[in-house]
Amino acid sequence: MTLGAPVPGDGEVGSVSRETAPDDVRRAALLDVVPDFSEDTPLAAQLALDSRRRIELRGRKFAKPATTKIITVANQKGGVGKTTTTVNLAASLAQSGLNVLVIDNDPQGNASTALGIDHRTGTPSVYEVLVDEMPMAEAVQVSPEIPSLWCVPATLDLSGAEIELVSLVSRETRLRRALDDYLAHRDAVGEPRLDYVLVDCPPSLGLLTVNAFVTGREVLIPIQCEYYALEGLSQLLKTIEMIQSHLNRGLHVSTILLTMYDGRTNLAQQVAAEVREHFPAQTLRTSIPRSVRVSEAPSYGQTVMTYDPNSTGALAYLEAAREITERVAAADRAAEHHHQENA
Repeated sequence: MTLGAPVPGDGEVGSVSRETAPDDVRRAALLDVVPDFSEDTPLAAQLALDSRRRIELRGRKFAKPATTKIITVANQKGGVGKTTTTVNLAASLAQSGLNVLVIDNDPQGNASTALGIDHRTGTPSVYEVLVDEMPMAEAVQVSPEIPSLWCVPATLDLSGAEIELVSLVSRETRLRRALDDYLAHRDAVGEPRLDYVLVDCPPSLGLLTVNAFVTGREVLIPIQCEYYALEGLSQLLKTIEMIQSHLNRGLHVSTILLTMYDGRTNLAQQVAAEVREHFPAQTLRTSIPRSVRVSEAPSYGQTVMTYDPNSTGALAYLEAAREITERVAAADRAAEHHHQENA
């Protein structure tokens, strides 16, 4: 097979036609013709990996979790791909048959921008939900690109919320109560259950981030594969432990995602190895490479999943989303088995 040539996908695959072949049989047949390349040829290896992911993931539906999974995406270190990770994982999950809500809890509003959501000043937003106790249902907007993806936007008003929240009753739990009420509202009016809720945080440890930690049941931490990657992580983990002790006993770090990975450099490989050594159970197998397409997408009001779905970055986020859903499905099966044994 010529490197860079289109992967066969139309008409016949071996002796089994597209119309009659089960998806898994067809995928297996296609994967058989994709050559393997060693890491000594990184460009060729990346092309082969992209081809495999394209075949494996295109059109695949991901498993629904047993209950709504609420994940806070956090890292107080700026520039690690936190918002990028939030919106692209959300879009990947939604494109794969799941119902997803993004809560943009960062005054910069970058998640809202990437999802094509209106967040001009005066738009009902997280600010009104937190400070004025507006029902979240009144602030939720649907993404124009993906109908099963919703967002509660952030406006510039949110930048003043840190100060205003200080004097309010139950200041740390306002977002959690609003989300719980919204989930109950969707159920009451017959709207489909949300499968995943992703909460994007500002790169700081103020009351907005505390609200996000109290809202989430688990934490996803993006870590960039660069110098000082683990800098500040110990402080973040201490903050999570504090939230566990006082405000949200069930909170835990479930997932670590390596971002901005460049396999051609020794530094990236060393950082990845160090993170996997310290957090073997939490770190996803999939890492997110540096990608121009991922960086360009928000300027068009899109995630990379709709801007360039065949790009390396989009395929990596789709693979990471699948890995998360598989972990959740495995945990659900284990919990069900445990329940049956103790019944």
